[in-house]
Amino acid sequence: MMAASFPSPVLLCDIGGTNVRLSMATEPGKPLTKPIRLHTADYPGLAEAIEAGLPQLPARPRSVIACGAGPVVERSLKLTNAPWLMQGADIAAALKLDQGLLLNDFEAQALALPAIQPEWTLPIGSVPYGSGTHVILGPGTGLGIAALLDVDGRFVPVSSEACHIDFGPANPDEQIFWPYVEPVHDRVTTEGLMSGGGLVRLHRARIAAKGEPRPDVDAAAVVAQALADRGSEAAKSCAMFWRLIARFAGDMAITFIAKGGITLSGGVLPHMAEFLDVAAFRAAFERKAPVERLPKNIAVRLLLEPDAVLAGMAAIAAAPEKYAVDYAARAWV
Repeated sequence: MMAASFPSPVLLCDIGGTNVRLSMATEPGKPLTKPIRLHTADYPGLAEAIEAGLPQLPARPRSVIACGAGPVVERSLKLTNAPWLMQGADIAAALKLDQGLLLNDFEAQALALPAIQPEWTLPIGSVPYGSGTHVILGPGTGLGIAALLDVDGRFVPVSSEACHIDFGPANPDEQIFWPYVEPVHDRVTTEGLMSGGGLVRLHRARIAAKGEPRPDVDAAAVVAQALADRGSEAAKSCAMFWRLIARFAGDMAITFIAKGGITLSGGVLPHMAEFLDVAAFRAAFERKAPVERLPKNIAVRLLLEPDAVLAGMAAIAAAPEKYAVDYAARAWV
């Protein structure tokens, strides 16, 4: 399969339901420009957002690589939490581009794994990061999960909908509050508990289990309360959230046999790093009898660099032949 070519300058776009981040790779290997942040709701689509950001960029792009939180069907992407329907061919025509590519946000995060620098991460434990299948997962508005394989020197992303599997209590501490967890779509799922909204549901369930009124808070308020008082119920909820993440990360580690390691990303966990108990995390991550020897040898790290996905998309533009993407079906031109 022939790889596409992405002539420079290449504009890199990370698109969410709330914000759009734009950065430019003027030449392969050169540092990216400082990201520009725009509000998704201010524009009817990606082409209009890019036009609005052009005065802050050093040049007009010849190529665009964009990722968004929603399903990709060949050259189109519909955002899950915003009304944008992006059609690659229309964007290329509007901006007079030579080439373009749309990626799902966690597909892009998986493809960005080879570009991650050690200084961008916080190791969780002392197991060294190795080779083999990698998994990236991260709670944000939802819960994203993807894997990355290295097959004959090419990186192959593997998407997952494990965010929608059922999730239950694993010990007496969790059994106390689990009956009070508010279901989503009549189910308690991994995303229902391990996301920004999931942190709120977890905290509300823990308070309700004590016979007290459920607090009316959002995820930011829970974290702020926890940071203000390390002995508060909010702090205990944050610690429990990390334990659930550890348990689920261990599940994904053995599901994919992820000997290359687990990377935790997303918008929630970096703000909660102070509540990470490394020993407790590793214990929950490794408690996978009868295959506990497998996760004991799998590294875990927390990604602290919010712009890593932009660097990853720049790496795709610089060497598209290294990435097993169906360019024939998905490239815009």
